Amino acid sequence: MTDSATLQIFMAGDSTMAIKDPSDYPETGWGVPFAKFFDKSVNTINLARNGRSTKTFISEGRWQAVIDNIHAGDYVFIQFGHNDEVPSKVERYTTPEEYKANLNRFIKDVETADAHAILMTPVVRRKFDQNDHLVSTHPYAQLVREVAAEHPEITFIDMEKVTHDYFENLGPKDSELRFMHLQPGAHPNYPDGRSDNTHYTEFGAREVAQLVLAELRKINHPLTKYIRVADPKHLKK
Repeated sequence: MTDSATLQIFMAGDSTMAIKDPSDYPETGWGVPFAKFFDKSVNTINLARNGRSTKTFISEGRWQAVIDNIHAGDYVFIQFGHNDEVPSKVERYTTPEEYKANLNRFIKDVETADAHAILMTPVVRRKFDQNDHLVSTHPYAQLVREVAAEHPEITFIDMEKVTHDYFENLGPKDSELRFMHLQPGAHPNYPDGRSDNTHYTEFGAREVAQLVLAELRKINHPLTKYIRVADPKHLKK
């Protein structure tokens, strides 16, 4: 996908991370604005897709695309859960044991390539209770934490907690602006409107990407060395 001298960031995940078709806009995965944070020495390859679980990411050959193109020293963001944890979606569903096994496989494959895995819990859904507290909807988030505990050598970011705290602090009204809530006629892609508490607007995706970056900065992660430097012409005097 690029020459071996370029640092690569691979993104493996589901719709909350993915690049969208223009017909889906303003729905945006957080991986899209995240890729813009880095300078020209970094090539971000976003292989996340809507509706994918660890199971279908493997069966469709998407994980193999990572392995076939990864170089020593590259990074792989791994974030799944939305689709793995729903038994009614038989083609996507993984048992807890299968889910953990798939995550462990991903980590092992990345480490075998002398690259670096960044494991994440799934980002939170927007579901508030009557007291305006966000309700956890990700039973598999704890499984990710368990896998991370087994691999202290990797970077782990608890995005369920990070996004939970962020959106709960915003509250029901302001958080709605970050998710795909559209009135009828507001956007040509959604003439009947939309009420979606899982997927982000461009605004929401950018803020979640900023949350990821903030977590990397907290731990002084090596990737922060590649953050782009602002053009002085664009800075306010």
